[in-house]
Amino acid sequence: MNLFQAIVLAVIQGVTELFPVSSLGHAVVIPHLFGWTIDQNATTFLPFLVLLHVFTALALLLYFWRDWWLLISSLFDRQVSPARDESRRLLLLLVLGTIPAGLVGLIFRGGLTTLFAEWRLVAVFLMLNGVMLALGEFLRRRAGRATLVLLRPLQAVGIGTSQIIALLPGFSRSGATLVGGLLVGLEHQSAARFSFLLATPIIFAAGLVEIPKLLQPDERAFLGPALLAGAISGVMAYLSTWFLMRYYKRQEVNALLPFAAYCILLGAATLIFGS
Repeated sequence: MNLFQAIVLAVIQGVTELFPVSSLGHAVVIPHLFGWTIDQNATTFLPFLVLLHVFTALALLLYFWRDWWLLISSLFDRQVSPARDESRRLLLLLVLGTIPAGLVGLIFRGGLTTLFAEWRLVAVFLMLNGVMLALGEFLRRRAGRATLVLLRPLQAVGIGTSQIIALLPGFSRSGATLVGGLLVGLEHQSAARFSFLLATPIIFAAGLVEIPKLLQPDERAFLGPALLAGAISGVMAYLSTWFLMRYYKRQEVNALLPFAAYCILLGAATLIFGS
């Protein structure tokens, strides 16, 4: 992978990680469509993608720093207040939502990395991701109404568990958690906020596992370009978060349908033109 290719993938990652269109899916199909000779089974490829994800998590942490400050400081606040109790409850829900995907990711991450070279399979997963988003919008109309304050622990676990599907490249983590949030009655903006907060610890945990591979003596030459690409990815992720939080606030009806159509079309185009 040369520097230009790394930068392009960084831009794509920064945008598609927060948009519900699967950043990992794009990392597989875009190089194939461009005809790039990137060894996606190389020992540095997955750590490189995870490094991009870590900078995305840093962008999320920066964007939602007030939320995280309130959540963490509530643990040390001895003064009883509704705001403190609400923050503590939301933090508990985030912890509960993180556990299922974290455990499954640690158990199965080795076996799933072989899917990164199967671009046809990833294209199919992209199309299925589009179907998932469309179904989420349709089924949402039958769901009740809920808020983050009233979200139940089992519902938080369900939303967190939905992230497991994103271990398959082509399925979107943010898309799965958004759909999970909609199905329990959250509005798009609240579902997106919970999804983005939920993403931060998961992504950092993945980084702790994979990034040390880039520090091996044989791989250190690639570390500089990877860090540059990561910084670019972080900037794009911050801008994407800024845009999406405003988009979901304004577009409360069928907000996921444009992304559903995009995933289906991209997957189909990859199957047709990628051979």
